Amino acid sequence: MKVLLKQSMAGLRVLVVLTVLLGVLYPLGVWLVSRVPGLQANAEGSVVERDGAAVGSSLIGVDPVAQDPAHDPWFHNRPSAGSKDALGPGDPSTSGGSNKGATNEDLVKTIVERRDLIAKREGVAAESVPTDAVTASASGLDPSISGAYAALQAPRVAANTGVPIEKIRQLIDANTHSAGIGVPGVNVLELNLAVQHAR
Repeated sequence: MKVLLKQSMAGLRVLVVLTVLLGVLYPLGVWLVSRVPGLQANAEGSVVERDGAAVGSSLIGVDPVAQDPAHDPWFHNRPSAGSKDALGPGDPSTSGGSNKGATNEDLVKTIVERRDLIAKREGVAAESVPTDAVTASASGLDPSISGAYAALQAPRVAANTGVPIEKIRQLIDANTHSAGIGVPGVNVLELNLAVQHAR
């Protein structure tokens, strides 16, 4: 009985110490580090605000939905594997890749469907649709698209917003940034906000 009590007390002490250490001190330490100047914006989710209201995150790409698809004024993100239809907006709560191989018939069919839908939306030949426009990323929530995909969408956005095409191209260039691995990309949220401001 003494041994059982002794072992129970040791287990209880370990539980209390680890609860305080991992349940209180570690989270508090992480929170304090997040308050260091220069880190706070990233610690708060990289929220983008306009006129005092949060409009999205610079690190999470959520595809905008046009009220009237025939007069779509938005640049669009890459497709999400988590959406129900080929070009449906991605749901941030169900992000993730499809895990389908390049020879998977369903994936090939989806890519062809996406290519045809994008070509129709943009009024171009299907062969001119760039790869990133039809393939979902691993996370399904990339905030950026290639310059080629942005350039493909520019005439439609210019026509539906009334902003001159040259101004749209300037905004694309201004919102093109090099990602962590050096590949330039256009942040779709920032670009859409810039276009909205230019109207």
